[in-house]
Amino acid sequence: MTELRIAIVGFGKIARDQHLSAIAATPGATLVAVASRNASLPGLPHFATIEELLEKGPPIDAVSLCTPPQMRRAQAAAALAAGKHVMLEKPPGTGVAELDPLIATAAKAKRTLFATWHSRYAPAVEPARQWLAERRITSVHISWKEDVRVWHPGQGWIWEPGGLGVFDPGINALSILTKILPQSVFVTAAELAFPANCQAPIAAKLTMTDIGGLPISAEFDFRQTGPQSWDVLVETDQGRLTLSGGGRRMAIDGKTVAEAPDEEYRELYRRFVDLAATCASDVDLAPLRLVADAFLLGKRTIVEAFVD
Repeated sequence: MTELRIAIVGFGKIARDQHLSAIAATPGATLVAVASRNASLPGLPHFATIEELLEKGPPIDAVSLCTPPQMRRAQAAAALAAGKHVMLEKPPGTGVAELDPLIATAAKAKRTLFATWHSRYAPAVEPARQWLAERRITSVHISWKEDVRVWHPGQGWIWEPGGLGVFDPGINALSILTKILPQSVFVTAAELAFPANCQAPIAAKLTMTDIGGLPISAEFDFRQTGPQSWDVLVETDQGRLTLSGGGRRMAIDGKTVAEAPDEEYRELYRRFVDLAATCASDVDLAPLRLVADAFLLGKRTIVEAFVD
């Protein structure tokens, strides 16, 4: 099998914490360069921008865009124009409509565009989808609460327009929701709490449903201290399903029935290698649409300023 030669663009926390080890563990994938304004990796060619990478860098087949979402559309367009396959960290962009031209460009160029949702690859998510497919769901509640100072230290971009604020982790929960439920869901109401000095929310409450009227609620909060919660609770006619740990554990009526180590990013790169082999794309915008609708429908309140 021909190796997929990958360059990481944007060498921040997520690239160091997840992408490096995932590429190293993925058969058929090789990291050959890094493009980043502020960081490099010893032993690999380094470039300040994606333009410099594409012009002066070593031969590559693909780029993995780990930059803040505000930058990704232009970077993806440049990479596709240069004939490269493109992996997009989540969220795939700052808006829904900006992805349409990229999808069309990838198809025309016969190159892969992969909008990743890493939480869908958590080990208990697929077992949960299969279990729910055979039961009648009566309600869903999401509690996704974490300490922004622990998980996003110094990341000022997350508070800017397009940075999504608490929806940066919250969209992970929505990616799981749209994976495990048998029908499409939509937002009917939202409450968004904005710090007085920020352009993105620090907390949010969503009310959602599907065509059948299923009650779905979600609470996202960046102000959680102590134990963190990344949980999805689904009531059915045959018991309660709980996904916890961001989708790593599944319990039925309190009894754990599925649990495994985290290999989300390894699964992403395995998928990327397979997609690139046939120049196929995978771009599901359902989680991003829910976030966009939350902003459209959200009642805005101002809370105390955030100081990192």
